[in-house]
Amino acid sequence: MKVLKFGGSSVANAENIQKVVSIIKTNTEPSVVVVSALGGVTDQLLKAGSLAEKNDEVYKEVLQQLEKKHLDTARALLPVTHQSSCLSMIKKHCNELEEICNSIFYLEELSSRIIDRIVSFGELLSSKIISAYMLSAGVDHDWIDSRAVIKTNSHYGFAAVNFSITNDLISYRITSSGKGIFLAPGFIASDDHGHITTLGRGGSDYTAAIFAAAVNASCLEIWTDVTGMMTADPRWVPNAKTISQISYQEAMELSHFGAKVIYPPTIQPVMRKQIPTWIKNTFAPNEAGTVMGENIILHTPLEPAPNSVRGDGGSGIITGISSINNIALLSLEGSGMVGIPGFSKRLFEALAHENINVILITQSSSEHSICVGVNSADVARATESVDKTFEIEIAQGRVEPLKIEQGLSIIALVGDKMKSHPGISGRMFDALGRNGINVRAIAQGSSERNISAVISANDVKKGVNVLHEAFFETAYKQLNIFIVGAGNVGSKLLGQLKQQQQFLLEHLNLQVRVTGISNSKKMLFVGNGNAIDLANWKELLLNAQDNNLDEFVETVINKNLRNSVFVDVTANAEVATVYDRLLSKAVSVVACNKIAASSSYQNYNHLKALANEYNALFLFETNVGAGLPVIGTLNDLRRSGDKVNKIQAVLSGTLNFVFNNYDGTRPFAEVVKQAQDEGYTEPDPRLDLGGTDVMRKIMILAREAGEKIEMNDIANNSFLPASCFEGDVADFYKEMAKHEDHFKALYKSAGAENCKLKFVASYADGKAQVGLQHVPANSDFYHLYGKDNIVLFYTQRYPEQPLVVKGAGAGADVTASGVFADIIRVATV
Repeated sequence: MKVLKFGGSSVANAENIQKVVSIIKTNTEPSVVVVSALGGVTDQLLKAGSLAEKNDEVYKEVLQQLEKKHLDTARALLPVTHQSSCLSMIKKHCNELEEICNSIFYLEELSSRIIDRIVSFGELLSSKIISAYMLSAGVDHDWIDSRAVIKTNSHYGFAAVNFSITNDLISYRITSSGKGIFLAPGFIASDDHGHITTLGRGGSDYTAAIFAAAVNASCLEIWTDVTGMMTADPRWVPNAKTISQISYQEAMELSHFGAKVIYPPTIQPVMRKQIPTWIKNTFAPNEAGTVMGENIILHTPLEPAPNSVRGDGGSGIITGISSINNIALLSLEGSGMVGIPGFSKRLFEALAHENINVILITQSSSEHSICVGVNSADVARATESVDKTFEIEIAQGRVEPLKIEQGLSIIALVGDKMKSHPGISGRMFDALGRNGINVRAIAQGSSERNISAVISANDVKKGVNVLHEAFFETAYKQLNIFIVGAGNVGSKLLGQLKQQQQFLLEHLNLQVRVTGISNSKKMLFVGNGNAIDLANWKELLLNAQDNNLDEFVETVINKNLRNSVFVDVTANAEVATVYDRLLSKAVSVVACNKIAASSSYQNYNHLKALANEYNALFLFETNVGAGLPVIGTLNDLRRSGDKVNKIQAVLSGTLNFVFNNYDGTRPFAEVVKQAQDEGYTEPDPRLDLGGTDVMRKIMILAREAGEKIEMNDIANNSFLPASCFEGDVADFYKEMAKHEDHFKALYKSAGAENCKLKFVASYADGKAQVGLQHVPANSDFYHLYGKDNIVLFYTQRYPEQPLVVKGAGAGADVTASGVFADIIRVATV
């Protein structure tokens, strides 16, 4: 004999009940079928009782709605010729329910015993309606009143079962019937006085397990609206997978820590009898679902669920990830606790006196403090009880008043095989830490079947996704990108991201999702965990909301997505001021914008420290040399133990382009305008030609080499007349035209010495300078063409022949590719 339980949306309405009966018809074994109330009925019954207690006549409307729901369901299921007796039964029960609520209304009193009686109507009505439908469909069966066979104590609302009596009553009731199918209401039972009791919310699962244990069932099948137990909550983790097989202990851990598929007490009766328990989907009955049990050999013609696993992507180390919300930490601390036995006992007695369930316990080895996790709703009672228990010690200063932390959640890794695999907790906390999720408390039992961490409730969804990615999603890692700046370089970057999305997924197991874009006017986000369509981003951005930088940053932070990266592809000073807010929330920053890295040393160092403190990255490779690996090479030298003695460089692709193309045959201003039109200059070309941009670059390199240096420490031998810096950009071009003779003289002077003009930056002995130089033919800088940059690193390992980095140092495409490379670095760290 097997036991089948149907609840939740499986019996929500007439259409679903028809699916349930179809499943029952296909079953060839003798069976006990347990059903719960119709969808939403239990909540409505509780609401009616509560309203009546408050003397609110709206309870009558609720009762009318409940009656209509059951009458409509019966009419939809039953042929007209079979309706009369069923409709009369519904009317009778609803009249009885109304009389009870009327009494509550007049007395303004609602006891837990009466609550149990009220909510029992849900299962009684649903089971009798389903029974009538089964008979009309030709399914012969026997209806069992669970109240008559399941006996409990009088702890109303969550009654404890007397299994010795219950097993005998169920066994006798089944064996004395000549039927092969039995139908019973779940959730309800009775005490020794015959009063109705209930088994707790979700108790229909428990009812089914009680029947299964009593009849030594071949298996228990719990039919729900999901295909088995999942590696994580699929509402939070889109890539959650079905667990094909799970042990009783693992299932108990996951259900305790918030997995809603199965009611925790359900597991005990079937575990004692070693009865395999299946979690199956009413709406996909051909999928195998999850089987719970020990040493089960699966022989089933059913289809495994798509992407099903046996924990940790098939290795079986980790079975699932779960969480509990609305947690508060209670901390009892004091020097008077050290070495004194009994403090823990008194703490737990104080909590037990108020019927407060302790969810998690952790204690420091110094015995100076003990911390417990409880439901947030219990905090006030817990505080009052504990402070009263320790009032003498508190008054004497030996113990501090109970400390409360709210707004927390527990996240848990569950797996039987963690004990034999070292490093699981390290992977867990590393993954959480890298995503800026602070762990407030940790607990792990001696069985090592569960590792639990208390984190902020704001981080729990992110945390579940982070751990699921770390332990189950071997297929790919997800990166969530927020791009500020959609101009020339930004557009090229978005194009490159679109082009490479599939390549990155296939070759680097990396899913790069652009989840936010802004320009100077508009900002675009998409909700529900989706990414922006990169084939259509320009139109989407054009029709998006008005841009507000603070709002954009707050949205990035509040979305709290795992592996978030803020990409600044602007030259905007205001954007550079928000990096600290993002880094302190573990959002990595990739900056094409030079302003932050070339700001005061104090700010530069502060941003680096924040990145280190919050396990984020602050990357700005394109600040020097566009897409050239200049900063990366410098960092590799230093990390490998080398020391930089001197840097010489041509760092302005703009100036190199200008002096490579200026020969006095056309105006200097015209060549500069060409460089601007081809995208080689800053928005204000004076930053390039005046040497400011090169000063920033050599300062950044000096800082990355370990030097504490500011802009005013750098000597600038500028070649532009002072009047060129007055007015706006248009005035700048006019002034250059006026000083054409000056520029011709510079060119001729270099030519007279068989030299070329190059704007050179250098750093040595703690000092840096930039300026226009005559470069002879034997110089590394002489054969530098177009927009190329070159950097020479003279180090302890490269003292005479320098390490050279050379290539295109300007242009939207190469700059975008450098930003892209930094984004990939975030993912690979």
